[in-house]
Amino acid sequence: MSERFDGKVVLVTGGGEGIGRAAALAFARLGGLVVVAGRHPETLEGTVKLIRDAGGLADCVVADVSDATTGFGAGAAHAVAETVRRHGGLHVAFNNTTELGPAQPVADIDEAAWAQNLTANLTGVWLSMKHEIAHMEGAGGGVIVNTASNIGAQGMLPGLGAYAASTAAVSAVTRTAAREYASRGVRINAISPCPLGRGASVEEIADTVVWLCSDAAAYIVGHDLVLDRKTGE
Repeated sequence: MSERFDGKVVLVTGGGEGIGRAAALAFARLGGLVVVAGRHPETLEGTVKLIRDAGGLADCVVADVSDATTGFGAGAAHAVAETVRRHGGLHVAFNNTTELGPAQPVADIDEAAWAQNLTANLTGVWLSMKHEIAHMEGAGGGVIVNTASNIGAQGMLPGLGAYAASTAAVSAVTRTAAREYASRGVRINAISPCPLGRGASVEEIADTVVWLCSDAAAYIVGHDLVLDRKTGE
């Protein structure tokens, strides 16, 4: 079973920094043509430069994937459509747009902060999957990995109720979509890294994402893989 991505087009949302950038670099090292998407062109271009300087293939699309509009420069639909238009297809997607938000007790969360957490962490993943699946189904299949969190479906911390609710929902919608589309050739999983402290390095998380997206993990469907190694363990 192969962990190479030669000839495959990989879309990484939130690919301008952190886990997204590390994953983009890892996919490119293994032969993938990587398209990074996000709201900030300067960070996306930085990732593209790192990949190209190392001899890899990369491109970027400026898009806010949590925006449901489809006009130029906005929306998950635009990110997927531009990736396919420029590079002829989409085989792998890593949806990695998350925001922690302010720490507040549940009764103190205002409506705007609640809505922002759901939009950034849940709606962005759902919209990305919506358009990625639509393409992959018609193109013979594909692989999707979503970023949830080990705060949410896996555990809780005081003050992070809105964040936990949004990431737990990512885990739930991932498992649901995995059951719905596995028979149609689209394999879907999630990862749940630790957003606070030392859970795992971004490179360690990226390696896990790459493995989940590879043929070596072809038997893994509908899992939410927790990545929460603590300092000293």
